[in-house]
Amino acid sequence: MCGIAGYIHTDQKPIKDTGNILPMLKIQKHRGPDDSGIRAFSLNRGESLELGIDQVSGIDSAFEGVLGFNRLSILDLSANGHQPMVSPDNKVILAFNGEIYNAFSYKTELEAWGYRFKSSTDTEVILALYLKYGLEGMLNRLNGMFAIVIADLSRKELYIARDRFGIKPMYFINTNNTLAFSSELKSFKHLEEFSFELNNQKLDEYLLFRNNLNGTLYKHIESLKPGHYLIYSRSKGLGLKQFFEINDYHRENTTKQAIGQTKSQLEKCLEDSVQSQLMSDVKLGCQLSGGIDSSLVTWLANRNANKGHFESVSIVFDDQRFSEEKYIDIVRDQLGITSHKFLLEGDYYFDHFVNATWHLEGPLNHPNTIGIYKLSQRAKEYVTVLLSGEGADEVFGGYSRFYDISFPFRTRKLFSEVKKYRRQLSGFLNYFNQDMRAILPTSFMNPTLATSVFKDFNFTNAVTDRRALYHQLNGSVFDKQVKYEIKTYLPDLLIRQDKMSMAHSIENRVPFLDNDLVEHSFTIPEDQLLIKAGGSIKNTQKYLLKKMGEDVFGNGFAFRDKMGFGIPVREFFMDKRFNQYLNDQIKSGIKNRGLFNYELINKWISNINQLRYDELEALWVVVAFETWAVKYFDHENRNTSY
Repeated sequence: MCGIAGYIHTDQKPIKDTGNILPMLKIQKHRGPDDSGIRAFSLNRGESLELGIDQVSGIDSAFEGVLGFNRLSILDLSANGHQPMVSPDNKVILAFNGEIYNAFSYKTELEAWGYRFKSSTDTEVILALYLKYGLEGMLNRLNGMFAIVIADLSRKELYIARDRFGIKPMYFINTNNTLAFSSELKSFKHLEEFSFELNNQKLDEYLLFRNNLNGTLYKHIESLKPGHYLIYSRSKGLGLKQFFEINDYHRENTTKQAIGQTKSQLEKCLEDSVQSQLMSDVKLGCQLSGGIDSSLVTWLANRNANKGHFESVSIVFDDQRFSEEKYIDIVRDQLGITSHKFLLEGDYYFDHFVNATWHLEGPLNHPNTIGIYKLSQRAKEYVTVLLSGEGADEVFGGYSRFYDISFPFRTRKLFSEVKKYRRQLSGFLNYFNQDMRAILPTSFMNPTLATSVFKDFNFTNAVTDRRALYHQLNGSVFDKQVKYEIKTYLPDLLIRQDKMSMAHSIENRVPFLDNDLVEHSFTIPEDQLLIKAGGSIKNTQKYLLKKMGEDVFGNGFAFRDKMGFGIPVREFFMDKRFNQYLNDQIKSGIKNRGLFNYELINKWISNINQLRYDELEALWVVVAFETWAVKYFDHENRNTSY
């Protein structure tokens, strides 16, 4: 788990020195505190040069590109794992951020082919796979999480790839005759002739959904799509290609088998994933929320780890409406593991609100982001690698909206929609369009409130790209929703996990997004993942995982109402210091920026205790946006960091 930064001058202008790459690496040093490396390269000349990390002059003027790397050592802690790594003939340069869990299954084959390994890193296995099979052959063999940059000096091409589901981040810009790329977009502020600007065209979508589909809120900065790679050459310029498509998976519901047999097969597949992700030369543990997903991962990890050496870390609250501490304790006691629980309080929340914003590089769209920030900060005292349950809800249909979309015209649900849109007929009518019924449940602010907050809000602009994506999906209503959530909702959660954990040099792994497990999930009959509730049967989303959890932790644990990871936002907003921040800084910032309805926001801040839940959520979006805008756009704050 590491950090990558680099650039190439597309007009062939030579790099003068490392004056840009050094601060680009330094600002994301938290991603890799153990080692750093820089290599200048020329696609034209087919040559490269390792540079000293403090070398800022005396570079051969013929190099038009540079690649930098910060390393968090997980496998092979020796200098043999130094990056950027080069091939034996010095013609291929590779920088890799992530972990490949099946890497070492290829070593015997690669050694028989003639490759001689110098390290015991998965990085070198990736390099050897590339040399033997080429880019797509290599990418299609990798089971894990990754962002990879390869400069092939023989082919005179540069490749930048991102894993299937977007677990690891990769950003790029292609402007001012420079193609730049980085694990964190804050590095771009050190490029010549580049500054951060708000992309107003993305604001409608952000306000409605609190994220942007394969994009950012910054002008000219793109997020590389999951399952895609960039290819750059002088002759052809920059192109984008796809190597993985979740829409290619088709669920076959014709072959039925007993649910117990299906459950056993799924358990074996999940255990294989967890077991493969226990590889590490540093200490690892589990991010245990007390929910079914992280509890299953903790159970299987503990079963496959050295007995007595496995630990969990958790966030808890004094407010029992938001705390799952009793379920964390059930897992701890049943498995006999060491459990570390960290209390999230209002003081900490306020003290680290800006810090977390700086690390996320966008508005804190999920209020619980600071909870993950604290968990990672404290976890570093005990472990360097954490396994989490992220991805299970998207792959196995765990959210209540999967049920609502599959059984949409229940009387209770229709009455709920009437109440929700009682003052907006168009909003209610949207419910009768399948695509809108699928898209809008992941929205965070309803269109009426968005219009009140932002007078230029354009609903059509906010949903156009998502509707187009949904119409490309195949399968049943349930399967379309699974694929839609994997493409739209999941990447945002994964980026949050990455940024908050890497802020404290913690690697976060996600066993539910193992390639083989996701593929296996599409062999499970739909009616064993989601069954219609009735009588004593309830909470039937993600049914098979809950049945698995029932075997281990009991029915009351597995089939309780889903809590998620809620935060007492109202109480935190009303905390004396946070409330002062809202009144002294947020209100004036909103008024001066002129984007949002100042009178409405002022009214909300003055009456936080009286706000409806949807108004409170809308206020959160605005407060988080303004805090981020100050940090990244206002001149006096641009050069500060945490």
